[in-house]
Amino acid sequence: MENGCLNSVVRVALPVPLPRSFDYLAPVDISVADIGRLVRVPFASGEKIGVILALPDLAAVDPARLKPLGPVLREVPALPADWLALVQFAARYYHHPLGEAVAVALPPGLRGAELMDDRSADPWLMLNEAGRAALASPGRASRVRALAEHLIAGEQPRSALVEAFGAAAVREARQRGWVDEAPSCAKADLSDAPTLNDEQTAAVEAVWSAAERFSPFLLHGITGSGKTEVYLRLIERALAAGKQALLLVPEIGLTPQLEARVAARFPRARRVALHSGATDGARCRGFIAALDGSADIVIGTRLSVFSPLPRLGLILIDEEHDASYKQQDGLRYSARDLAVWRAQQAGVPIVLGSATPSLETWQAAQSGRYRMLRLERRAAAAAPPTVRLIDTRRIKLKDGLSPPMEAAISARIERGEQSLIFLNRRGYAPVLACPACNWVSDCDHCSAHRVFHLSERILRCHHCGTEAPVPRACPQCGNQDLHGFGRGTQRVEEYLAARFPHARILRADRDSIKTPAHWAALRHAIEAGEADILVGTQMLAKGHDFPKLTLVGVIGADASLFAADYRAPERLFQQLMQVGGRAGRAGLAGEVLIQTEFPEHPLFDALRRQDFDGFANAQLEERAQAHFPPCGAQAVLRAEAPEVAQAIDFLNMAREAAEPYADAVRLYDAVPMRLVRRARLERAQLVIEADTRGALQQLLAHWVPLLHAMKSPRALRWHVDVDPIDL
Repeated sequence: MENGCLNSVVRVALPVPLPRSFDYLAPVDISVADIGRLVRVPFASGEKIGVILALPDLAAVDPARLKPLGPVLREVPALPADWLALVQFAARYYHHPLGEAVAVALPPGLRGAELMDDRSADPWLMLNEAGRAALASPGRASRVRALAEHLIAGEQPRSALVEAFGAAAVREARQRGWVDEAPSCAKADLSDAPTLNDEQTAAVEAVWSAAERFSPFLLHGITGSGKTEVYLRLIERALAAGKQALLLVPEIGLTPQLEARVAARFPRARRVALHSGATDGARCRGFIAALDGSADIVIGTRLSVFSPLPRLGLILIDEEHDASYKQQDGLRYSARDLAVWRAQQAGVPIVLGSATPSLETWQAAQSGRYRMLRLERRAAAAAPPTVRLIDTRRIKLKDGLSPPMEAAISARIERGEQSLIFLNRRGYAPVLACPACNWVSDCDHCSAHRVFHLSERILRCHHCGTEAPVPRACPQCGNQDLHGFGRGTQRVEEYLAARFPHARILRADRDSIKTPAHWAALRHAIEAGEADILVGTQMLAKGHDFPKLTLVGVIGADASLFAADYRAPERLFQQLMQVGGRAGRAGLAGEVLIQTEFPEHPLFDALRRQDFDGFANAQLEERAQAHFPPCGAQAVLRAEAPEVAQAIDFLNMAREAAEPYADAVRLYDAVPMRLVRRARLERAQLVIEADTRGALQQLLAHWVPLLHAMKSPRALRWHVDVDPIDL
């Protein structure tokens, strides 16, 4: 159909939990140029914002039932065809309604049609000819004139001019026509850049030699080996070629730190940060800047994989193994896997970086599907930290700490160095209990305990978030002698404060750090040497360089050794390697002490030898014997209802519906989940396995439509999770 030709039907994706799109009557001015545009449409008794998918010749329903299309929102550029293809692939692969997938991929501001006129968050300003002419003429001194004189020396970012001369002066200079926005300059500032070693140089050259085609690389570098510098040099190459770069990071906490390094290296490039911590307006402006091609670099968490990038030339994924790349509700997508698909779609190289790659990525590299690039020595002068095991079977612990651990901390304090005590359990104690009647602080809404938080005097469930005050006496028998059993970061902090009264102690967990500003202040204090002992969870385990940190002590690691989840050993090894890598990164010798009752365990032996290759290959052998991913494919159907029997009944009906299509898959029995009750709903699941991803997808394609058609109790909810990371 030619541009501008009248069509009778417009097909729209809407954010509703139905596996279909919706047809509307087309207005006279609709054309193929409007495919990908946002549109406001009538739906039920109200209105919704959708995306135009197509202009089909025939409607999917009786044309007499069609409603007229609402206004097309042409203030925003149309979403390009490759972006629509990406979202359609995500909806198809993860078997999620397309309209809801589109809603996930769009920033909230655009979903609500709150369009942003100011697309430039912090443009660079330059003095133009009109401004120079004005300065050449006599005039009275003023802030706006001083600003113009300041710009004679060169361009400046708007934020710096506002700070120096005030927002009113900047606004007046623009109104007078004295200044213009300077064109983006993507040239890198290498004045403070370190010299690349041979391994880093080889990695950069290998990736850029494949710049014009899809080429996946695993950048396997030990902690401190300079993976970030490799990323920066590759971004430099991409920008010099007129391309855009997409850099994914696992968590919001790492985004500002990495963004600062990128800003220092590329001060004049247009940078966009996309993550859930940004305001809706900032995310909307960043999305549009990526969409219209004005953004040079996009940095963000998993949601940024959906950024539309017309000049995409490079994708980088930092800490590619991190579980944060997998969305755990709604559209349950893996940003890492979608990024690989997107790189193939665009025909560009993608680099997956990690010191401890996921077994999926490791297998791809071992089989030759990904090219392996290794960084086997630290970029700084320091050697990797020494790993020692403390056998706690015959040692009496005091609030979780052994005498050798305390002695190591004391030695660091005397030398003016820092220690990190790692315990991946926040709160004071995992449970508050009564020794007289065995009452425990169970959550009323979940099959879990409420954790005792001493500093706030509350009991909090870490699954549903509900809170209750700490009782003055046992609610069951009246005993006032209640005890906290087990230990969390608060309890360890309290003990260390008593044991080392003159030490400066900082705790870093989700209870002590509420906002990005809190985290930035804490990180600055650590880097400035304003702490002797750090107590923290996995928030401190990755991506941070603390020059004075030379000791990492790990307590409570044994809990994951014999967990029911087959991924637990992989995650534990990754976590311990990551947190251990924080020690000795700035020329000082580092040491990692791990307390354990199982010092002969193969995982700890591999960790002590820092033998990731041996550990990963042994894990792959075990997975192959059990047909577990990545040596097989998995999906899980989960259901939740007021009673677990309702969820089990639904799953059993679903299993019967799947059996006619289950020749090449294995359907397991419906069972309650380990945490069966959460937020007042009881949960069960049905696991599906296949030897190949194709066989699994073929079953799901037949099965999921049947699930949507099945009758179920009104209060029951279900979802399919493809490639689950937690069973």
